[in-house]
Amino acid sequence: MIGRLGVALTAGILAMTGPAADANTGLSFAILGFDDLDGWAEDDHAAALDVFRNTCGDMPDPDWVTLCAVAADARNARQFFELFFRPVMITDGEAGLFTGYYEPELDGSPVQTARYRYPIYAMPPEARAATPWLSRRDILAGGALSGRGLEIAWVDDPVELFFLQIQGSGRVRYPDGRYIRVGYGGANGHPYRSIGQEMVRRGIYQPHQVSAEVIKNWVRRNPADGEELLFHNPSYVFFREVSQVPADKGPLGAMNRSITAMRTIAVDPAYTPLGAPVWIEKDGADPMRRLMIAQDTGSAIKGAQRADVFIGSGDDAGRIAGTLRDPGRMVVLMPIQRAYALLPESEQ
Repeated sequence: MIGRLGVALTAGILAMTGPAADANTGLSFAILGFDDLDGWAEDDHAAALDVFRNTCGDMPDPDWVTLCAVAADARNARQFFELFFRPVMITDGEAGLFTGYYEPELDGSPVQTARYRYPIYAMPPEARAATPWLSRRDILAGGALSGRGLEIAWVDDPVELFFLQIQGSGRVRYPDGRYIRVGYGGANGHPYRSIGQEMVRRGIYQPHQVSAEVIKNWVRRNPADGEELLFHNPSYVFFREVSQVPADKGPLGAMNRSITAMRTIAVDPAYTPLGAPVWIEKDGADPMRRLMIAQDTGSAIKGAQRADVFIGSGDDAGRIAGTLRDPGRMVVLMPIQRAYALLPESEQ
């Protein structure tokens, strides 16, 4: 997931300004007040503003450009958001769902050895020209990329490599203690299929039992069946080395900027503009009320009320991310003029 497809502002959503468009798309828009946001007054708005500044300069539309210039000198973060934005609830008929993602750390080597046998591949040129290209099975079982010099690094665990592809970026720790960082470099164009859902369909586990760690452990206990299970997901992610990102910074997101733990979310850019502030009301065992910034995307993140929370880097973050699956709602903060343009003319 730090996926994480390239920068794409939602030009489509801006066209949906009238009742006819609402009827065709099934979307509904409601402008809320900041008093309608549960916990708004208690959040650390300054922390959210710092993260907003990291990527707002890459938002090309004039209203965002203007707000980014104002944000650079804003001294009162809460006042900045309340003066220049309006909370917009965008719904598509689906219930809100929050999951988590993280930056994994894998053990690897710059060369192939008896231990480090599983390559992290760069994207071959022909895969960019054909959509879809070869499936996961074709690439791995068929050896379509072997011997072509596309290997960025070699790792020791094919299961961790599979989950690296789901996350979209990560760090590889070499035997001498050095790290390299890899980021999303493209995909083969096949749809993402959930391994967890497939395990439930096969009766291996019940829905409440499935997590990333459960899947990993099952595949390792059942290597032959596990390999076949992973082939159920035909999507295959390629990488590029991004070691220029300092170790104390987060990995690169879809806006090609470092993302921030517990302040960055991945969204569906068909509904939420990348770079926009988004108010999160996540329920569940560990409720969260927080202003996040939509700086990432992911192939499994689809819908107006769907978000993936970036937890952080390493195994501890991975354990938290792997069990996060909670209901709630998300409210996009839009520039005032843009917010009201989303409503039918009779409501403006």
